[in-house]
Amino acid sequence: MTRRNRFATRSPLPTTTAGTKSLPRPTAMSSLPMLLNLLFAAVLLFITPSLAYQPLSDTQLKAIPAPLDSDFDIKTGALLAPILIPRVPGTPGQAKVQKHFVDFFSRELPEWDISWQNSTATTPLSGNKQVPFQNLIFRREPPWTKERGPGRAALLTLVAHYDSKISPEGFIGATDSAAPCAVLMHVARTVEGYLKRVYEDGVSGELGKDGREDPKREVGVQILLLDGEEAFEEWTDTDSLYGARSLSDEWENTPYPALSRFANPLRQIDLFVLLDLLGSADPGVPSYFQTTHWAYKSMATVESRMRALGLLESKPKEPFLPESGKLKEHFGRAYVGDDHQPFMAKGAPVLHMIPTPFPHVWHKIEDDGEHLDLPTVRDWARIVTAFTIEYLEATTVEAGAVGGEKTGKPQGEGAAAKQGTTDGEEKAGAGAGKGP
Repeated sequence: MTRRNRFATRSPLPTTTAGTKSLPRPTAMSSLPMLLNLLFAAVLLFITPSLAYQPLSDTQLKAIPAPLDSDFDIKTGALLAPILIPRVPGTPGQAKVQKHFVDFFSRELPEWDISWQNSTATTPLSGNKQVPFQNLIFRREPPWTKERGPGRAALLTLVAHYDSKISPEGFIGATDSAAPCAVLMHVARTVEGYLKRVYEDGVSGELGKDGREDPKREVGVQILLLDGEEAFEEWTDTDSLYGARSLSDEWENTPYPALSRFANPLRQIDLFVLLDLLGSADPGVPSYFQTTHWAYKSMATVESRMRALGLLESKPKEPFLPESGKLKEHFGRAYVGDDHQPFMAKGAPVLHMIPTPFPHVWHKIEDDGEHLDLPTVRDWARIVTAFTIEYLEATTVEAGAVGGEKTGKPQGEGAAAKQGTTDGEEKAGAGAGKGP
């Protein structure tokens, strides 16, 4: 599967297209720029294939570490269990879960940068009182791009919300979205084993020194754990997506220095992969957007191959991702409202991993650990991990063991934490959202 040329199509500057007006006839003076543009386009035809990533081999897929039962046990699991508590913004339960995330990355992934993006807002239930919302950003980018300053690396962006609904009282939200958060923690820890070798190879190859660049290897990964997705009362444009709206606005209005590759943090998003309502048996995730159907097909192929190799535990009636053959004329304007909306409205390409129909426990008190299908949760961890490794080209040329022996892509280092807080809700339908 050929990935779009991220550096040709994700320009930091907005693009325009000619309208219906006729273009002026070229003159002797105007023909030179036109010829240069044609030459540049021809060069891109040769550059683009080099930016296409190779699918993982069967050997590489088999070598990816499987999720541990001890990580995903609902009572004692090191990743999942601490998240299976109410996480309403601004409450002690949410603070405990925030500490769980920061402690995990600080302890197990010290090379990842940790940052908070904090905001406050009133809600329909808070009156004039400001409720705190705290987004967590965990980022790993190539050392050679970090050394040259901010805004140099394109970033695969993996996303879930970590807040829980304020009602019904005691609501946990295991699928919504404790399990997706645990999945992303597993992805980060597993991918790091590969990226470490990739970056060591890049540094030893002196990437970044004396201006040496390789755009194909200037891609990193960031995980966004967003706050305030859930509505407090009823899903509306102002009572939902508190954290996502704040972060997207801040990133759009935070310019990088003039010589950066990207204009701002929002433009660094190479692909925005949002996981939500995952963890029930027999999920069916449609392909929502034609513009990212290429990525959907890539993940669907990963799932299909892993099933054929006996690497997945679940036995669904249909694939998790059943629409890899969807034709362009079958894409419409309907979508599910969720944290991707503020980012998509500002131009980020979105792959939305949310099942339709929603799990039967959606927004019910039964959305707890006991109602998770753990083989399905672990399979999502396997699929998203393999997709991420493939996307980042963080694989070995030979066997593809953890960390690799030879590698194919780069990333960064560093970790520092600040403090934040949280709350939110969702809606469904033709641009409506995941609310009632």
